[in-house]
Amino acid sequence: MEISGVIVSLLPLQSGQGKNGTWKKQEFILETPGQYPKKVCMNLWGDKVDEIKIAVGDKITASINIESREYNGRWYTDVRAWKVQKESASQGNSNRDVPPPPDDTFVPDSSGSDDLPF
Repeated sequence: MEISGVIVSLLPLQSGQGKNGTWKKQEFILETPGQYPKKVCMNLWGDKVDEIKIAVGDKITASINIESREYNGRWYTDVRAWKVQKESASQGNSNRDVPPPPDDTFVPDSSGSDDLPF
């Protein structure tokens, strides 16, 4: 499953020691585009935290897995990103670096007369 949007917040990096060694988890909030934008809390785990560098304001498309689990009678849902593609600067804004054409184009008068005093 894929979801696209803009990263609006990075939560503090979490880490700890588990039975399989040290673990890392980076949670972030993604806001989806549209008439009714939604915010989704997602996370990166383990090596993905170091491999995928994300920042607030990045436009991304994330491939995700969604999983729910029960603990003490309550259900918790985890949205884990396993692949993140950043929108490159050239996509969507390809004309941003190109200056607009001039409004007035100089066309010389072919009659030989001009308004210059010299």
